[in-house]
Amino acid sequence: MEPIKLETARLILRPWRDTDAESLYRYSKNPKVGPAAGWPVHTSVEDSRRVIRDILSAKGTFAVVPKGEAGAVGSIGLMIGEQSNLSIPDDEGEIGYWIGVPYWGRGLIPEAVREMLRYGFEDKKLKNIWCDYFDGNEKSHRVQEKCGFQYQYTQENVPCTAMHTTVTLHVSRITREQWLEREKQ
Repeated sequence: MEPIKLETARLILRPWRDTDAESLYRYSKNPKVGPAAGWPVHTSVEDSRRVIRDILSAKGTFAVVPKGEAGAVGSIGLMIGEQSNLSIPDDEGEIGYWIGVPYWGRGLIPEAVREMLRYGFEDKKLKNIWCDYFDGNEKSHRVQEKCGFQYQYTQENVPCTAMHTTVTLHVSRITREQWLEREKQ
């Protein structure tokens, strides 16, 4: 089976490749990126290569590549059912994402999230898609609001093992019906 590749007006969402290690390191060494998403700053290209192999190569995880550019500048994933960190059934998914600092404020992640919602609701026939953000990560919060997610609950003292700490997690959701209604507009 051929790997899934999704496309938007400005982006290609494709599987991560070993050759993305240098671009991943370029953006993941910035302390503004990883810790806000729950993972430590990358320390070398080899560290990034290991992350691609062990984490980003998971099913449903895509490199975010602006059209006309060769390397990945971010990541987005759709974790379905037990793949999710949330306790959700097999007909629901959770979206996670990040993008490198030079690409902040360009609307690229909302564009990628909208395509992931389409993929989840149309192609995967999901009923609900969830998303969350750590307390204080207002950029991620705004992405979720722009894409129609609605606040559901807050969890405090959630273990963040990669960062050896606990966090406060704000969880939101969009239903298939809410998404369809937004698509009509």
